[in-house]
Amino acid sequence: MTKALVVQKNHLNLELVLEILEAQGFNADKAHDGEAAIRKIEKEVYDLILMDVALPGMDGIEVTRIIKNMSCYKDVPVIALTAFAMKGDRERFLDSGFDDYIPKPIDVCEFMRKMETYKN
Repeated sequence: MTKALVVQKNHLNLELVLEILEAQGFNADKAHDGEAAIRKIEKEVYDLILMDVALPGMDGIEVTRIIKNMSCYKDVPVIALTAFAMKGDRERFLDSGFDDYIPKPIDVCEFMRKMETYKN
């Protein structure tokens, strides 16, 4: 079973993503900010991380850099899950270390299709 961590400040978005992932057979965990995410990945092993970019404290880009510098996480996909959806944002986030990009609001069907590609 694929274990995913969802890092999302907005409670409603967090619950939606968790429900979709669990319905697809993922084992999903959550964190509300970057510091909590780092604490979780130091204790657990995740196969996939969905990261909000606009987090309180450390933003998702900084958190992703920290995660990707950990040897056990350098090959774990980190997906930007963000409301930044202007022209060039996708490329900017991919260039900053994310492995994939999903704009919000989430298109549920497209999100489910994309998550299928990350299942173990």
